[in-house]
Amino acid sequence: MRSERFLRCCAWAVHFYTSAGAVTGIIALDLIARGDFRNALFVMAVALFVDSTDGPLARSLKVGARLPFFDGALLDNVVDYLTYVAIPVFFMLRSGILADGAMGLTVASFIMVASAYAFCRTDAKTADHYFRGFPSYWNVAAFYLFCLRLPLLANAGLLTALAVMEFLPIKFIYPNRTQPLRRLTLTLASVWAAVTVLMLPAAPSYNPLLLYTSLAFIVYYFAVSFALYLHPARLTAPHIGPPARHSA
Repeated sequence: MRSERFLRCCAWAVHFYTSAGAVTGIIALDLIARGDFRNALFVMAVALFVDSTDGPLARSLKVGARLPFFDGALLDNVVDYLTYVAIPVFFMLRSGILADGAMGLTVASFIMVASAYAFCRTDAKTADHYFRGFPSYWNVAAFYLFCLRLPLLANAGLLTALAVMEFLPIKFIYPNRTQPLRRLTLTLASVWAAVTVLMLPAAPSYNPLLLYTSLAFIVYYFAVSFALYLHPARLTAPHIGPPARHSA
């Protein structure tokens, strides 16, 4: 009984940990409003770390079973919409990634609406542990566009294309949970995280080697997501060589 009470306290601690993402959100908003974009990126990175680690903690502690009256998935979605969508969009508007005026606000509004649609789908996370449609990684997009300083029209086109992909049935890797190539994905994601953190102190300036190493994982993420969606059997085969024959 005492151990179960302790585990219930741990389950509540996981929910408080998830809600810490909202705290990082308001701090990031304040920094963006002050024009302190570099420190805002640091805080957004902390929010990303929290979101990457609270799910495994919740599953290991069976939080849903221990606190069945509290919807941790809803809490996670509320915090994620703030930290993955609203704050990065505000960042892109204030930092010059999106144009001032109607064009920038139109792209920003489309991102907000597309992401709201994606977050509200009951199959946003599929039964086989993928994201359905582009998984609203707007914080990551904001970081790269802040460093690359592409023309405003290119930024608008790229962001619009990603927002359109939120409506498509393409499945994207859920790094913590997608089983095919999971070990490789997590290894590369860890390298990506370390390299990207090293880039933050100099942003928007960057070391080209660090930038292209970091971008290599983004290319991997999209390429493997599309490959798994289009030809899942080719990447999930348990052996190398010609495919096994199956009887009809």
